[in-house]
Formats: sequence, structure tokens, C-alpha cells
Amino acid sequence: MTLLLQFAVSAFSQGCVESSKVVAPILSTETRKSYEAKLAEAKQANSKDPDSAETIIWLGRRTAYLGHYKEAISIFSEGIEKFSRDARFLRHRGHRLLTLRCFDDAIKDFEAAAKLIKGTQDQVEPDGLPNAKNIPTGTLQSNIWYHLGLAYYLKGDFKNAVRAYEECQKVSKNNDMRVATAYWHYMTLRRMDRAKEAQRILEPFAADIEVIENTDYLKLVRLNRAEITTDALLAEISGDANTLGSASLGYGIGNYFLYNGHREKALEIFRKIIAGNQWASFGYIAAEAELSK
Repeated sequence: MTLLLQFAVSAFSQGCVESSKVVAPILSTETRKSYEAKLAEAKQANSKDPDSAETIIWLGRRTAYLGHYKEAISIFSEGIEKFSRDARFLRHRGHRLLTLRCFDDAIKDFEAAAKLIKGTQDQVEPDGLPNAKNIPTGTLQSNIWYHLGLAYYLKGDFKNAVRAYEECQKVSKNNDMRVATAYWHYMTLRRMDRAKEAQRILEPFAADIEVIENTDYLKLVRLNRAEITTDALLAEISGDANTLGSASLGYGIGNYFLYNGHREKALEIFRKIIAGNQWASFGYIAAEAELSK
């Protein structure tokens, strides 16, 4: 077994989730069948062309969608070994290291990926789980900086998170990425008690804008612009902690309470989120991180 693969399967940094505690996503029967069929196609493509960067990437991505996160990390590690200058493998491995709460390892991957993309042309990243309009909203560079910012944020290293989000702002070219990046950038500045600077981040969103998939983040931007109330957003997720939207909105509302001085309200919401089943979502991971502090 190669050094990279050894890292992937057995040498995670301290603090990562133990294998016995990894939670696979809850999928409907129809969705699971679809994911399994797509994974079978990816396996077949990779068996025909095992030295193709594309087939390795899609094998890893399709494996992760079914909750086989450590196996996906091993696959991306194989890609890193074969294509050491291809930042995509570090980007995707870093994402799944985040899923497993391996924040330090994820940061190493994203920082390495950021060095590889310096001075290169950005590229649209195809969606493995297409949105309603089947229009990809992320790019390689925006996803590297976005997830790097998140990794630092989850560790409570807000200074480096801001650095990453500033870079992500430069390559967030559509409304979906602009909203998502601005939202996490804003929250990070608020956690640093830089409220005036944070408010300037939200100034470009004064007019109505259309997003394809980041509607929850847009609602949270509206909340922080005082254009919608916490009661209105809480009504949307009342009694439901088991959807991706409830975790995303819930964490944003809880964090709003936290940096506005309502700690107990925030903790109550964070506890409700981790009582749900969205274990792999960023909202769940963030709520979990807050409670661990």
C-alpha cells in the first residue's frame, strides 16, 4: 500500500470521526437505487480506463454520495498519486475529510490545492447531484477557497477563514456562489466582532436576486439585512431537523442568536440540529462544532 493510501485509510489526524461513528446519509429507496446505478457506471468506466483522471474522480464522488467516505478518500488519494498537479483530487479529498471532521487534514489538502491553482484559469465543476435547472454553480477555484474557509471556520480560526473567503469572493461569479460565499464571510466577521465590516459584505444584496439552489443562504442573508425575522425562518423548519434545509437554516439562525448575544437560544437550536439525521451536512457539522466548544 502506498504512503498516500495509508494516510487515507489509517492515518487521519486526531479529532476525526471513528469509523464506527460514521453515519451514512438517509436516502429514499428511489434515490439509493439511482446513486447505486451511477456508482456502478463509474466503476465500469474506471475499470475500462483506470488511469483516467476523470474516471477516478467520478468513482470517488459517486462512492461518497452513498456515504462510503473513507473509501472515497482512498480513491481520491490514488488520484493524487497519479496526478499530483491536478488540484481536483485535493479539493474532493478535502471535502470528504471535512465530512469526517478531519479539519486539519482538510486544511492541508485545500491549502495545497490553492497553491496548484495559482495563476491558472478557473473551470466549471460538473455537478454530481444536478440542481433544478441542471446548471453547475461552482467552479474548481471557488470550491477550493469556499471549503478552505469552512474548514478554518469550523476550527474557530476565523482570521484564516476570512482570508479564504476573501479569495473566494474573487472567483464567485454567479449569484449562488456569491450568496453562499458572502454569507459565510459575513458570519465569520461577526464572530470576530467586526460587525460594520461584516455589514458591508451584504450591501450588494439589496436588490432582489435569483438563485438556483442556495435559497437557504439567501434567506439568511435577508435575515442579517433585517429584511426577514427569525420567527419567519423558524416557522419554516419548526419540528423538522431531518432535512438539509433545516440544518442549513437552523445553523444560520442559531449563529445569528449567538453573535447577537442570545447564547441559550443558539444552543437550543444547535442541539435540535444534531438530534436530526443530516450528519454530513455543513450545518450539522457546524452546530456540532459549536456545542463541542
